[in-house]
Amino acid sequence: MKTVKVILVSLALLAASPASFANDLKIGVVNASRILDQSPQKDAALQRLENEFSSRSKSLEAKNRQLRSAQEKLQKDAAILSADERDAQERKIIGDQRELKRLQEEYSEDLSIRRNEELRKLEEEIAKTIVEIAEAEKYDLVLYQGVIYASDKADLTSKVLEKLKAR
Repeated sequence: MKTVKVILVSLALLAASPASFANDLKIGVVNASRILDQSPQKDAALQRLENEFSSRSKSLEAKNRQLRSAQEKLQKDAAILSADERDAQERKIIGDQRELKRLQEEYSEDLSIRRNEELRKLEEEIAKTIVEIAEAEKYDLVLYQGVIYASDKADLTSKVLEKLKAR
């Protein structure tokens, strides 16, 4: 009987301890999509990408216009060109189309790689900022991604955005 009482008291203490532990826990949540949308670092990263890739983009647009112009010219002049001249121009246009497609694919791949690099840098800066706030305000747990619901009391998003804007 004495053993049963000891076990019941132990179980009662174990059941009560998680509840008291949870009351002492300070938990914060950061809205990942809001941070990524509103951080000034995102705008700076997009501007860097724009500056880096604008000349290539303009060059591709110019080549595309030249190709369309050559196609239109061939259609207009097809009746007065000899078969050999027409075939030569068609082969040149097909070659130019292949070259343009290759250049567009390279551009897309390079842009995607650079975008991912900039996103990774941004995410590292956001994580560093979140950790700084969590340590300064003595949070036990901060959730960043995968949160379905959090009350305003636990939401640290505004604080993180303020600190990112201050940088």
